[in-house]
Amino acid sequence: MRRDWRLFVPKTVTVLRQGYGVADLRADLVAGLTVAIVALPLSMALAIASGATPDRGLVTAVIAGFLISLLGGSRFQIGGPTGAFVVVVYGVISQHGYDGLLMATLMAGALLILAGLSGLGTFIKYIPDPVTTGFTSGIAVIIFTSQIRDFLGLTLETVPADFLPKILALWQARASLDLATPLLALACLAVILALRRWAPRLPGFLIVTVVAAGFVALAAWPVETIGTRFGAVPSRLPTPSLAFWSLDKAQAVLPSAFTIALLAGVESLLSAVVADQMTGRRHRSGIELIAQGVANIASSLVGGLPATGAIARTATNIRSGARSPVAGMSHALFLLLFMLLAASLMRFVPLAALAAILMVVAFNMAELHRFRILLNASNGDRAVLLVTFLLTVLVDLSLAIEMGMILAAFVFMHRMAQLSEVRRGEPPGPLGLNGLEGDEAEPYAPNFGLPDDVVVITFRGALFFGSASLLKDALEDISGRKRCYILRLEDVPMVDPTGAAALGDLMVRALADGEVILCGASRPVLRGLLRTLGPSALRMARFTSSFEEARLRALA
Repeated sequence: MRRDWRLFVPKTVTVLRQGYGVADLRADLVAGLTVAIVALPLSMALAIASGATPDRGLVTAVIAGFLISLLGGSRFQIGGPTGAFVVVVYGVISQHGYDGLLMATLMAGALLILAGLSGLGTFIKYIPDPVTTGFTSGIAVIIFTSQIRDFLGLTLETVPADFLPKILALWQARASLDLATPLLALACLAVILALRRWAPRLPGFLIVTVVAAGFVALAAWPVETIGTRFGAVPSRLPTPSLAFWSLDKAQAVLPSAFTIALLAGVESLLSAVVADQMTGRRHRSGIELIAQGVANIASSLVGGLPATGAIARTATNIRSGARSPVAGMSHALFLLLFMLLAASLMRFVPLAALAAILMVVAFNMAELHRFRILLNASNGDRAVLLVTFLLTVLVDLSLAIEMGMILAAFVFMHRMAQLSEVRRGEPPGPLGLNGLEGDEAEPYAPNFGLPDDVVVITFRGALFFGSASLLKDALEDISGRKRCYILRLEDVPMVDPTGAAALGDLMVRALADGEVILCGASRPVLRGLLRTLGPSALRMARFTSSFEEARLRALA
């Protein structure tokens, strides 16, 4: 099948070709400024939660955010650091150092480009909802618990990456609770929630950050700030560098690179789908993944974090009146302006305020309503959800996704096998002997009016490895030698090699007694049988397009 390369044209090019005026630019600049105001505190908070310095988050939002909008396949996508990466980034930094993270981000970018070029973006939609909800909710729990230290002002040199040791370390540090810090954190949390309830249009995160920083600076409130923990925030962008490159390190962080690429691909395309639903437009998944890959490579070269499309910021962009990718690019430029002009003031931002912000972000990520719905779903969906969630929290995100997908595949195969049937002598639908329905239908006689030495076997559902045992048992209930076997395949949508081989075995056993007629097989089923059994095996059977034709042949 020929590929339509128009689907790999960035939306920026499409917008410029269609015409872009002053009114569009004005609307995009307003939307970009609004999103930048939201992204400024979030970028710093997510970087700190990931075990990096706050300037790394800002650099990521500027560089990756600009490139994702410039090169991407969505008009409204806003890129930057997101909560989904916090767990894996923290783990990579803890195990391999920051250079290991840069190496993993670079490799993830290359994987995303390959995924975009090969069309793998269309397959990401097949990740089941229990898997995405499970690991997203698990990430939310980890983010929430990782902020307890800064929210309460506990004295703890390092927070363990693993969940249970982290909880134990926090409990052991309870005696170091500093009342000044939780008082400020609770006040920030109350302001955020109040603004969301009574003034949702106001940028609550930025207001809390600015007011808390001003209060700490003027009142000399004794809490830990960005400046006391990390020092001054740089007021310029880093120079691109490949000093972190190492083949040994690349091999060590390869699993993490796959995880980052998967998370970036899933979240970016989910964000693009949300934007499509809000605007009625359609994104281009191939070029979107390529843009994500380029952005992550560029972010790694300037010392940034992994980046992807951010659903909440993309929605804010749309609600603010954005019309094109220029809004996302201007958001990155506004962030750069803030970084250049206000870097010296960022040292006053209290970590308690950023902890309050991230706790709200974690609560929103948890999707409690969706989690409850899936808990009340089938046993299979519930098992996939809980396994993915618990493995994310207690073990490892990569393992959680792998096991969640494997378990979901087994659940799907079990359901498909349950829908498959092999029955003797049962018609596939409501049609009567004369092919009519309802009162005009002439009912089938016993065994369809066929003599006892003719057997009709009806197949329903996919014939695949999960239902192959049904085929192997199909002849066991048939006593005595038969002159003719009619195998009805009208209700079989597909056949895999295992199912085709089992059907071939059934045909061989039937041919030992008499004639075999295959009726109603679709083109995909015939192709599957031909590929597995070969033309010589199929020549032994007769083929008819309808059951009535097969029935008349058996009576002849």
